[in-house]
Amino acid sequence: MNLPFAASAAGIGWRQPHEAELLQRRPPLGFIEVHSENYFAEGGAALAVLQQGREAYPLSLHGVGLALGSAAGLDPWHLDRLAQLVQRCDPVRVSDHACFARVAPQAGGPVVHANDLLPISFTDESLVLMCRHVQQVQERLRRPIGVENLAAYLGWTDSTLAEPQFFNELARRTGCWLLLDLNNIAVNALNAGRDPLTEGTAWLAAIDGRHVGEIHLAGYDDSGDIVVDDHGSRVHAPVWQLYAQAVQRLGPVPTLIEWDTDVPALDVLLDEAARADAVMAEVAHG
Repeated sequence: MNLPFAASAAGIGWRQPHEAELLQRRPPLGFIEVHSENYFAEGGAALAVLQQGREAYPLSLHGVGLALGSAAGLDPWHLDRLAQLVQRCDPVRVSDHACFARVAPQAGGPVVHANDLLPISFTDESLVLMCRHVQQVQERLRRPIGVENLAAYLGWTDSTLAEPQFFNELARRTGCWLLLDLNNIAVNALNAGRDPLTEGTAWLAAIDGRHVGEIHLAGYDDSGDIVVDDHGSRVHAPVWQLYAQAVQRLGPVPTLIEWDTDVPALDVLLDEAARADAVMAEVAHG
């Protein structure tokens, strides 16, 4: 399967406060990205406006509900709705997270959804499970999907594989691609008391760059006892430094500025996207 490297410029999230302004101004963007689940309804104004956005920009669908690492299996309804949305919008990329959310509290009982991105263990058994679910989704969508590394606030003592090794093997076995979230790497390092640049540099050295199909950049909140991946501010300096390293190693990769809380004026997002474009251009020109 060919990896979906259609765009090599920065994009932003398609957010309701900016829809009319984006359609009117049409600023140059590599792509727009939405959370898939927000458009699962049949028809409606939101989907109609998204179709206008799709005519103006390449569209990336980024989900939060597939729960690819759930031992309880995938939700058939969720996968059906995603497949219909993909057929309708023809996105340049489709992605979700390496997490679990679906659990059967009692053997043989109903499955409940945690409505959160819960961390998986990095073991051979978990890898087999993830591969099975990724292949199931790809067969249904008839395209490779992206899987994102998670911001995790706890870990599993039984993990035996390094996280980059897990993703390398997942991509090798299934043909999926990696959505590399540099902010998540920095947040995990800070919460573990480690230097985000050292951690991120090791991550980039270990990952097989052929599998990276998109990069996410975002802000985090470090005002409390733990660092929170809240997507509510400008990208922090360590993440920009990691991004420069990533582009030097991987070349230009479609890059999203994630901003989901306390959404600012459109020009703030465009400024962050322009900074990512400038990093890519600087590396491209040596």
